[in-house]
Amino acid sequence: MTSFPSRYVALGDSFTEGVGDADERFPNGLRGWADRVAEQLASGNPQFRYANLAVRGRLLGPIIEEQLAPALALKPDLVSIYAGGNDMMRPKLDLDALVDHYDTAIAQLTESGARVLIFTAYDTGWSAFFGKLRGRMAIYNELVREVADRHGATIVDFWRFDEYQDLRMWDFDRLHMSPAGHQNMATRVLDAIGVDHGLTPPDLGPAPVLSKAETRAEDRAWTREFLVPWVARRVKGTSSGDGVSAKRPELAPAFQS
Repeated sequence: MTSFPSRYVALGDSFTEGVGDADERFPNGLRGWADRVAEQLASGNPQFRYANLAVRGRLLGPIIEEQLAPALALKPDLVSIYAGGNDMMRPKLDLDALVDHYDTAIAQLTESGARVLIFTAYDTGWSAFFGKLRGRMAIYNELVREVADRHGATIVDFWRFDEYQDLRMWDFDRLHMSPAGHQNMATRVLDAIGVDHGLTPPDLGPAPVLSKAETRAEDRAWTREFLVPWVARRVKGTSSGDGVSAKRPELAPAFQS
């Protein structure tokens, strides 16, 4: 198996910050898949250090502008980056220009000598609301796979992870992963880089069967408590990440839960 890295830096948005996996023991009150990965990489490796520069709500451009240079300055041997998800929820988008910008950043990361992990977007086909973006995300994914091939990056192919069709893998907002989703993603990432680890995917058992009335009630609650405020932020030009800082801006030992 692949040897354990010693300096891991995670870049991105809410996906990598850990939104949906609340835990007050961790910076920003979030744990998340990247922290879980770091815990495993730190096991038996006292020299291991980890930084997480991700901030919720960030578009691809700001992720690159704000996080790329600080990440390179930390001289990591492993980098993960997921960017573009928030861009794809905007009404207008030039996918080619977006991925060209991404390509330039991935080139810089791989040229540094670090192993680079990039992610495809998840398949939103199961969602009545986010499913409308499925075609856009499929095109984005093909372009991202080309970027990975061009620069020798490792793909974590979220699009093909069918277990995320289970709503229990998602937080109430249906946009961010639940603790189970983050746990599962950590196992997927560790498997993708070929590192032995002690994590197992969550065993959720059979999915509950809801009546039509229960499903409608859940949909109404989701619309009222998530969708309406989410749309309002976009109308106002505000972001969930306004005033939020990176939870681990410097390399430090991983938190051992």
